[in-house]
Amino acid sequence: MSQALRHRRSRSDPLPSWLAIVVVVATSAAVLVFEILAGRLLAPYVGVSLQTYTAIIGTVLAGMAIGSYGGGWCADHFDPRRLLPLLEMAGGALAMAIIPVVRVVGRTGGDSSTGRIVVLAACGFLPVATVLSAVTPAVVKLQLRDLDATGRTVGRLSAYGTAGAIAGTFLTGFVLVAWAAVSTLIVMVGAALGIGGLLLWFATSRARPLEVIGAGSVAALSLVGVFLIDAPCDLDSAYYCISVQVDSARPQGRTLWMDDLRHSYVDLADPTYLAFWYTRRLVDAIDAYSPAGSLQVAHLGGGGFTVPRYLRADRPGSQQVVFEIDAALVELVQRDLAFRNGDDVSVVIGDARMGVKDFTASRFDVVVGDAFGSRALPWHLATEEFITEIARVLRPGGLYVANVIDEPGQHFLRAEVATIAAVLPYVVVVQGPQASTGRLGNSVIVAAQAPLDAAAMQRAMDAVGDAGRLVSDLSTFVAGSPILRDDYAPVDQLIDRGR
Repeated sequence: MSQALRHRRSRSDPLPSWLAIVVVVATSAAVLVFEILAGRLLAPYVGVSLQTYTAIIGTVLAGMAIGSYGGGWCADHFDPRRLLPLLEMAGGALAMAIIPVVRVVGRTGGDSSTGRIVVLAACGFLPVATVLSAVTPAVVKLQLRDLDATGRTVGRLSAYGTAGAIAGTFLTGFVLVAWAAVSTLIVMVGAALGIGGLLLWFATSRARPLEVIGAGSVAALSLVGVFLIDAPCDLDSAYYCISVQVDSARPQGRTLWMDDLRHSYVDLADPTYLAFWYTRRLVDAIDAYSPAGSLQVAHLGGGGFTVPRYLRADRPGSQQVVFEIDAALVELVQRDLAFRNGDDVSVVIGDARMGVKDFTASRFDVVVGDAFGSRALPWHLATEEFITEIARVLRPGGLYVANVIDEPGQHFLRAEVATIAAVLPYVVVVQGPQASTGRLGNSVIVAAQAPLDAAAMQRAMDAVGDAGRLVSDLSTFVAGSPILRDDYAPVDQLIDRGR
């Protein structure tokens, strides 16, 4: 046998079957790990919305398509045994680069338009998805030995790749995000890919040392970027990027940021100090339409626990239940914002819609809805079915007060008012100074089964010179707006229409 023939045969020697499966499963799983983590990494810069996840999924799918095509072409023109270590190491290096790239590009500023979300997702995740998706075609090329078994070989490796992707999805969503910070997970997966590439290099001895050194250098630079470019979060929970800022003008003041929005303000020394417009109006509504003295109150969303603190101080003896889905946020608020639970305030960790079902009818005087952000909307708390559940747990004469943030078009606000009014017929809507002048801003909805005197809210606003505005004609305001139901609640699209 000639030396040239032996060389051609050695170039096409397949990997051991178990190793081929491990490589395909690991790289496919890594792609989905990054896709799941992408939402948390992008949230501090563009928020969390349907648009964010659409951009992420589309970007990763584009990378998978480009990588599959490019990997197949390269496998036909270059030795796959040389390609595989380089693809693994390059994928690991690009994975580590995700963090500094997203932090740098995300801080360039701008709005949260669809175009900016797509650009940020593409800068962070398109390269790594492309490179890692080129691995499977290279493995397939090596394993194809018999034309009669082509379909079986391709199908088997594709099935294992899909299984890896499923495992990566479940492992990340159900286990990893509760175990470590997003940046830690990305670096660990990137390092594992790099180590796997090195092991393949030692096993195959085909990649050139300079190529391996180049991939390692990119990984090293990426790690330096991870440590040099500050993270925007004090706490990276399973749901939010959370940070607390000290108010330079008020030493005991603290602002709670969740993702890219200010969610709460707390004065550690004065629980009755309300810095945000919407918290003042929520309290005004409770004072205007609820009986004097202690109350039974449910809060949908905790945030910085600003309103529970206020009611604890202003209406002693009140019994309050706070539904908060993020246990890590509650721990941070207790530690850094000095909130204490007690016999008067209990915290239920979990989804508010599930939690409210556990309470008997006519349980609360007031339900406070403060779970809506401008880009992170739990749509299932906005539907007619859930408002019906709120009406069930309200006492006769009870009150539902909700904070809503919406874009200038106010399409979501109008739909939510229409939805609430379909269950609680007496509604008062107060638009904040920004919302009433056609800008992104807060509005407060007040609703009940019994008549509400809108003038009471107007008097409270006039007393403090509030520049907000009462909606005088609700019928005209909600005309043409859909009723949000569980099977049709296009909340993200309604908000996006207003941009």
